[in-house]
Amino acid sequence: MDNGEGVLSAALVDDELRLPEGAPDDILPPVELMWGTLGVFRPMMSAELVGGDELEGEAHRYRYTSGDGNAIHYEVKHDLVRAVEMLDGGSVLQSVHLVTVEGDGYPVEATYRNRVEFRELKITRTSVIPADSFDPSIWDPRE
Repeated sequence: MDNGEGVLSAALVDDELRLPEGAPDDILPPVELMWGTLGVFRPMMSAELVGGDELEGEAHRYRYTSGDGNAIHYEVKHDLVRAVEMLDGGSVLQSVHLVTVEGDGYPVEATYRNRVEFRELKITRTSVIPADSFDPSIWDPRE
């Protein structure tokens, strides 16, 4: 929110998005796209690489099928994720587009769009705080 107030907390652990009990599960992007909001190229374990394309400006598109039959496309340029799209047939259902700054490995902004439900969520990074890894079992906002 504009005043810095949090709306929802969640934990992204491997292929699972963990939400607090009773939290709405349709606000945040699905797991494949949520990893993308962080600039992470991480196909789900059930995904299968089906092809790739060279794009303009030294960018590449990697095409996967997901476990539920949808296609997931990752657009990468200079080793940075630029976009992730979830498609059904040739139609984009949901997407994440990233804004990056050269020399910074983290996106400064991610825009998630659910084109089926006409929703948009903009995530803006204000800082990065380095930290050591924690055991994934502690990341559960349901407790």
